[in-house]
Amino acid sequence: MKTLGIIGGMGPLAAADLLEKIVQNTQAKKDQDNIHVILDSNTHIPDRTAAILHGGSDPRPQLQASACRLEAAGAGVLAISCNTAHYFYKDVSAAVSVPVLHMPRLTAGWLCRTGLTRAALLATDGTVQSGIYQAAFAGSGVDLLMPDDAGQQAVMSLIYEGVKAGKAHFNTAAIRAALARLEAAGAGAFILGCTELPPAFSMYDLPGRTIDPTTVLARAAVAACGGLLTAG
Repeated sequence: MKTLGIIGGMGPLAAADLLEKIVQNTQAKKDQDNIHVILDSNTHIPDRTAAILHGGSDPRPQLQASACRLEAAGAGVLAISCNTAHYFYKDVSAAVSVPVLHMPRLTAGWLCRTGLTRAALLATDGTVQSGIYQAAFAGSGVDLLMPDDAGQQAVMSLIYEGVKAGKAHFNTAAIRAALARLEAAGAGAFILGCTELPPAFSMYDLPGRTIDPTTVLARAAVAACGGLLTAG
């Protein structure tokens, strides 16, 4: 089997969540049935949203450095454990000679197979305004809804003031109201388009049907490395 390299640290919990889901989605009777994973939890990668929207520090040098470290360590397939970082996908992919999985495109393909025709994207301002999910879903037949301004603020607060801050008792009233408005607009599911959101929905027991790109990426990584997938 090939070795998987995870470009992590954006934030650390998101990479840990991806690693856990890789194990959960692998059909294994013993340790050796699992794929070999190398994680570079590179917390020196500058904030992706700040770079895209506000002229913040360029994350590409650190993203590329992580990719090269993982390839040099023996990784034959790479995964980026951050949705927003896929804005820089071409730069990361160009730095290495091994394939780099693309989470938004994989998610679009998976959602198309579910038969859903309308879903809402929950993501950082950087991911939403970069258009990486809109591009991935173009021509797919799935209508991609976005939160209103208040809803987007609630999503950002959930990510930065809740999960990233490690706040166990975060006030979820605003995000619950935003989810209700999206469901009323016809969203059949919520795409958790930030890798901090699957842990957030679990931590704060948020309602609604969710599509977890982290799980989609985990399953694609297992398959790409030659592991056996669980049913699902």
